[in-house]
Amino acid sequence: MFRSLSSKIFGGLFIGLLFGTLIQYALVDIQFFSGTVVELASGAGTMFVSLIKLLVVPLVFFSIVNGICGLKDMNTFGRLGGKTFGFYIANTLIAISVALVIAMVLQPGRGLDLTGMSSAEIAATELPNVIQLIVGIIPDNPIQAFAEGNMLQIIFMSLLTGGIIKSLGEAAAPAQRFFAQANAIMMKMITVVMQLAPIGVFALMVTLGATLEASSYLSVLGYIGLILSLLVLWIFVVYPSLVAWKTNVSAAEFRRKTREQFLFSLSTASSNATIPVTMRTLTEKLNVKPAVAGFGVPLGATMNMGGVSIYITIAAVFVGNAFGAPIGYEQLPALAFFVFLLSVGAGGVPGGGMVMIGVLIHQMGLPIEAFALVAALDRIIDMFVTSANVVGDSAVVTIVDRSEDDAVAAPAKAPELATANA
Repeated sequence: MFRSLSSKIFGGLFIGLLFGTLIQYALVDIQFFSGTVVELASGAGTMFVSLIKLLVVPLVFFSIVNGICGLKDMNTFGRLGGKTFGFYIANTLIAISVALVIAMVLQPGRGLDLTGMSSAEIAATELPNVIQLIVGIIPDNPIQAFAEGNMLQIIFMSLLTGGIIKSLGEAAAPAQRFFAQANAIMMKMITVVMQLAPIGVFALMVTLGATLEASSYLSVLGYIGLILSLLVLWIFVVYPSLVAWKTNVSAAEFRRKTREQFLFSLSTASSNATIPVTMRTLTEKLNVKPAVAGFGVPLGATMNMGGVSIYITIAAVFVGNAFGAPIGYEQLPALAFFVFLLSVGAGGVPGGGMVMIGVLIHQMGLPIEAFALVAALDRIIDMFVTSANVVGDSAVVTIVDRSEDDAVAAPAKAPELATANA
């Protein structure tokens, strides 16, 4: 029935959600059975996500270094970085602007009175400081940066290492071959681990289906529907259309080739966990040069947050209206600025958007009780937010790659790979 990997992932997603819902509503009286199954599913899902995350840091480091070693010259790197960074910033700003206009026109939450909700306390958190963010890019402890998975610091070390190796030329040829071989090993590991994706996705969705509370959603379907509609529009219309406009990849082809990535991100709700799948999608399906993908994907997982931007913007307007503190037009510039900073700082982990909304609720003077509602609704929304983020990464990197044409050379092959292809 399910032949391709993407169809198997979809099958695992749908069957797992159905089975989890059955456990919650049909088998609720069989507490031992339902509790044991949910606990096992939660454990299996956590192990699978951990297995994927295990590959993220070495994959990012080796792919970026190997990619830079494959550049024709360092001018290519400057042009590549500028294009990628510019596209990511533009994408986030456009997403914020569109979401803000739609939210102010439709006014989600108007007419609701949710002031009677029980309070949920969150710790006050300051908005990200741009200067501190830039200063923090350079790590004072590289081991700590790798241990914590600090993507910006890992990217910096990767760029520095790759640039130095490239500048040494033939003298560093053994180092270039080492990183080419290491990158090939990481890509093979991704292929092996992805064979477990249908099982991992099934376990994750069983847990989700067994713990969702339908009553939390019934009163705010309009809010959920608005966010999901915008995210789906971005995933299936905006990004494919931009790719079709700027490259030789049609919108239908882009949607088809990112289907596996979309389904995987939908189940994990983590941009960082999806990095290996995004790399595989770009290099193997969309024929993006490894140098471009190696630089653009980890950077996108950190700062290309179009989905988070839409989520935070709509949520802020909804919360303000629902709790009797509507956002006025004079507050829109501050709101847009805050959302931009928070989107970049959201991080590629599950629930990152919810945390940032909590920060925004505090900073904008909105009722702190609203955080309870955001937390209750976040699980289903966060899946689509992540999908919008990672499909956006693929769209931007594909556009940048095609704009480079032949500016980026193929990276050096590992010795045994070269022999096998001879």
